[in-house]
Amino acid sequence: MCRNIRKLRQPDRAPTDQELHDAALQFVRKVSGYRVPSRANRAAFDRAVANISVATRALFNNLASKDDLKKKRRGSR
Repeated sequence: MCRNIRKLRQPDRAPTDQELHDAALQFVRKVSGYRVPSRANRAAFDRAVANISVATRALFNNLASKDDLKKKRRGSR
């Protein structure tokens, strides 16, 4: 779908709020077909970007790293 969407997950840092917003904006633009929404659609467009940003932040906050999984395995032995 979007070949130019870049991976936000990095081994050494979490994505910034700006990176999450930019990715959400790109996604909403793609799926809605609007580069810039009309005034009538602006609120829905902005709300979608905000909701996707929040959901993506929650995803990153809950992803387990390889180190987390190794620690979990060691602790269960």
